[in-house]
Amino acid sequence: MSKRTLPPNASVAEQGDGAKLIAPAASRNVDVLCDLLAQVAPQDGRALELASGTGQHVVAFAARLPGLLWQPTEVIAERITSIDAYAQGIPNILPAHTLDALQPGWSTEHTGYDLIVLINLLHLISLPETETLITETARALAPGGRFVLYGPFMRGGQLTSEGDKRFHAALTMQDAEIGYKDDFDMIDLMQAAGLEMAEVIEMPANNLALIAAKPLT
Repeated sequence: MSKRTLPPNASVAEQGDGAKLIAPAASRNVDVLCDLLAQVAPQDGRALELASGTGQHVVAFAARLPGLLWQPTEVIAERITSIDAYAQGIPNILPAHTLDALQPGWSTEHTGYDLIVLINLLHLISLPETETLITETARALAPGGRFVLYGPFMRGGQLTSEGDKRFHAALTMQDAEIGYKDDFDMIDLMQAAGLEMAEVIEMPANNLALIAAKPLT
């Protein structure tokens, strides 16, 4: 995000055709994420993707869930250009917006969403930034809207695979404020922000999807 430099091994993108960037991680998990959203997301309405990255995800989401109007966002100019290159000609994707989801107050201009999606970011930001992001996300949801949070997490304060232990150690060595967040702590933050937990889904590669909903009243 705009206020920090992400670890070089955490947000990798390669040059593709024209302005398009290719993130290998996005290529690997896009089908799994599309299946997840088909299971838990509303079928129509307005959808906001925070930290959209290269744009590979949002074009796949838009194809899988054509009843949703997607708003991709990013803070890095070349990634906004990449998103728009991928989305060109797709009617249910709006032009990418510049949005720093770590900054307080962004929900005042981005509100009323039926779905907000955030993928693979929390381990790259600090706990205070995470708290801001979740608070603003809750405010940006429409009543009944859903928040889909996907990524690697500690389970009850424990790192549960050797790969997670190595990655978490590499992240915290580069920046002591970042690293894996605990699943129970994130659920607590969501509930403190006024959201209700709907599902916790085990995902491939030892990831989790935390699904929360904003009450109707």
